[in-house]
Amino acid sequence: MFGPKSHLTPRNNHLFLEDVDCVALAQQQGTPLYVTSEKRLRENIRAYHRAFPDADKYFAVKANGNLTLLRIAAQEGMGADVFSAGELFVVRMAGIPREKILYNGNSKSEKDHEMAIQANVRMSVDSREELEHLAKTAQKMGREAEILFRVNPDVSPKTHPKIATGLRSSKFGIPAEQVAETYLRAMGLEGVKPVGLHCHIGSQILDTAPFAEAAGKMMDIAAAVVAAGGEVQRIDLGGGLGIQYHPDLPAPTPADLAAAILPIFQDRSRALGISPKLILEPGRSIVADTTVMLTTVNVVKRAHVNFVAVDAGFNVLARPMLYDSYHHVVVASRAGAPAEETYTVVGPICETGDVLAKDRRLPALARGDVLAFLDAGAYGFSMASQYNGQPRPAEVLVSGGKAEVTRRAEDASSLLAGQRILPRLMW
Repeated sequence: MFGPKSHLTPRNNHLFLEDVDCVALAQQQGTPLYVTSEKRLRENIRAYHRAFPDADKYFAVKANGNLTLLRIAAQEGMGADVFSAGELFVVRMAGIPREKILYNGNSKSEKDHEMAIQANVRMSVDSREELEHLAKTAQKMGREAEILFRVNPDVSPKTHPKIATGLRSSKFGIPAEQVAETYLRAMGLEGVKPVGLHCHIGSQILDTAPFAEAAGKMMDIAAAVVAAGGEVQRIDLGGGLGIQYHPDLPAPTPADLAAAILPIFQDRSRALGISPKLILEPGRSIVADTTVMLTTVNVVKRAHVNFVAVDAGFNVLARPMLYDSYHHVVVASRAGAPAEETYTVVGPICETGDVLAKDRRLPALARGDVLAFLDAGAYGFSMASQYNGQPRPAEVLVSGGKAEVTRRAEDASSLLAGQRILPRLMW
């Protein structure tokens, strides 16, 4: 599966990321290890710029919060979609300008509101109740908060139920039929200034039709707001474009997405006599295929199935356990060898569900072989944990033939961070 992934190549029986030997890198840095191609990251961002030259692109930070990658995104002109005060702190440190940040979330506390107001970033308001609380907080601070309204458009994105966020039953957003009324309420409230609409229908979507449907519904709501005297300056259609995890399941490109939604957005805007700024929130489609997760084989066990036990489990890569997600596996230390046997790859965690890949045809494996899980840049490290007393791994950025550590591997001391033994228990 190297065809469309030009940053990944087999050379001398080893897997290379750009011009770096993944096996040698695994030996130098240890595994598990996340390794990212800077070239691929910049290529993916620029593909969005070409497809949507007039739109703002806000990177969905939940997908990958690595400070170096966020700095590259800032250099490439991206904004940020953040979901917490912590993400807001990191993107500002990375140099993403406040005017290109949207503070999203369905359960913001007063402290979250205060932080966003103090930072002077726009917020996406998720409910009528949040609107009232936010207005009071802004009034108390003597400030005015610019807001967009998160819309629940009731669109089925045809993806895993746990990452479908635009269904009527989802916890996110204001029901579409209530948005215009809520918008008008905000126009009369001191402390808030409504400037637009926002939606996000889900993640890992491999069909552009749901995006087109959502765009049409958002423009219907914009028409209702305009008819009632409201001003719509920004329309955020969210992210969710899928990537090709499986060799047999191709994914649409940013250009395909543009072909599906830009005519609707542009034609309806002209008909309404408005010129809103279009905003997109790509995450997975920016970072997923930039990164491989390297892990070393500890045990090959012949049992009911052929188990390959590696040093990374769902503590390092949670998606297979959470969503039954597929990640293509390449034997980095035998990249040119033919497949010989069927294996199930499992981790070191004390859970039966710690399975990373089922029934994969791979070259014959032995202790010490290095496996590469492809497309691990989105929701990989960002969902990693220290479960079972496992410190989180290092992250490395590759540029040409150079590899640089962007996050050091944790050691056992990280497991004690913030903890203490109560003095009364010391005797």
